[in-house]
Amino acid sequence: MNYDYKYGNKYYKYIDDVGIQSTKYQILAPEQEQNRQPGLEYIMSPRPIFDNPNYHGSGKLKDKVAIITGADSGLGRAAAVAYVKEGAKIVIPYLNEHIDAEETKSYLESLGGECLLLSGDITDKDFCKKIVEETIKKFGQINILVNNAGVQYQADDLSQISDAQFDRTMKVNIYGMFYLTKAVLPFLKSGDAIINLSSITTFYGDPQLIDYVTTKGAIVGFTRSLARNLALKNIRVNAIAPGFFWTPLQPACWVKEKIPFLGSDAAMARGAMPYELAPTFVYLASSDSSYVTGQVIHVNGGQVMG
Repeated sequence: MNYDYKYGNKYYKYIDDVGIQSTKYQILAPEQEQNRQPGLEYIMSPRPIFDNPNYHGSGKLKDKVAIITGADSGLGRAAAVAYVKEGAKIVIPYLNEHIDAEETKSYLESLGGECLLLSGDITDKDFCKKIVEETIKKFGQINILVNNAGVQYQADDLSQISDAQFDRTMKVNIYGMFYLTKAVLPFLKSGDAIINLSSITTFYGDPQLIDYVTTKGAIVGFTRSLARNLALKNIRVNAIAPGFFWTPLQPACWVKEKIPFLGSDAAMARGAMPYELAPTFVYLASSDSSYVTGQVIHVNGGQVMG
């Protein structure tokens, strides 16, 4: 890959692996990587922008209680901020990213919100039951479930994906979603919502994310089937398929040389910051989407259309 860039608020060009020059694009971050999953937001450079100061809530989620897995950072953190601005109380199950989680909790409280942190592994169905028990104990209800937590590993071909990696990817991205949704469901009522995180990679088949894409495709099927199953109970189930957003998932997955080019092939020639997805989370959780279920909402700057 040939490229020429400087980190900053300018537009640059690159030539990809097959020698095709891209349109000019905006770089969100310079080369960097983290040798751990999940990634950590507090060591990223630049820090992701998770709050839009021009976003003002209007009570769309007043007195609602939302469980958002993995909301210690990234897209989940942005969703939590927007939900608090709309009047919701937040429960954040996360693995072990304690610094990020405490930072998120403090920020939500600075906005006047309430937040319960629960550390554990969602691949453990007993922990998923505990999430529900602690939520009911603290807030007395559950109205919104956002299945956001996930892991992603780069591998150049199928032979590089170990059984352990495949197992971990499946268990975090699918089993955790299944266990927690099953535990939450008895407490949901008419008008409540489930939101699952799929990915743009499902719709073009990223060749370096075979196991991840497999899980994100399964999430689409899970969303559609569960939506039909719950439709007459007026519990809506939808998915979001984000494009490239600057979150800890990126440096924790990709080799550092790829980071500056993520999002460059979108029609808008850029990736995005987490706050740009927050209104979609609000829409799918609120009565604004009262006739929307079984859908996959694409937010990707035009990288995949249709």
